[in-house]
Amino acid sequence: MFELTQRINNNSKDAVFDTLTLPYELRIRGRLKAVTDKGHDVGLFLDRGPVLRHGDLLRAKSGEVFRICAADEAVTSAYIENGLPLARLCYHLGNRHVSLAIGVDADGRHWVRFPPDHVLEELALLLGAQLTHHQAPFDPESGAYAHAGREHSHAHAHGHSHADEHTHAH
Repeated sequence: MFELTQRINNNSKDAVFDTLTLPYELRIRGRLKAVTDKGHDVGLFLDRGPVLRHGDLLRAKSGEVFRICAADEAVTSAYIENGLPLARLCYHLGNRHVSLAIGVDADGRHWVRFPPDHVLEELALLLGAQLTHHQAPFDPESGAYAHAGREHSHAHAHGHSHADEHTHAH
């Protein structure tokens, strides 16, 4: 089994040995066993937190490079006019704390993609979207604290104590 332990720069010139196609729910995990597209057994032993994005590269302990691919999965794509209608749809769906992918197809139609959910679909219809249920890669937006479209942990130090000390004179 290949042990995939290191994330490497996507601009790496190293030859890709194999690809690993995973749905979003598995690309959020740092530990898992899987089978590559060429049939190799692999184990992921990665830092927790950063989501594996479509196109990311991983290096095995033995040196081979593997490319991550987003699997086709059941999604709902809500097509809507660009500008304020798209912004409004993204705002209201995002306010439901659902993962969203945002994009434009080859015909120039803007879409917001999310896992099928009848409540979210009804909301999208109310906001003027046209829905399509289909199989497609789901690679949602990273979130507000992602650096250059990549996930990372967001931590900061405080210069003060969180304990309140009070003295009372009676």
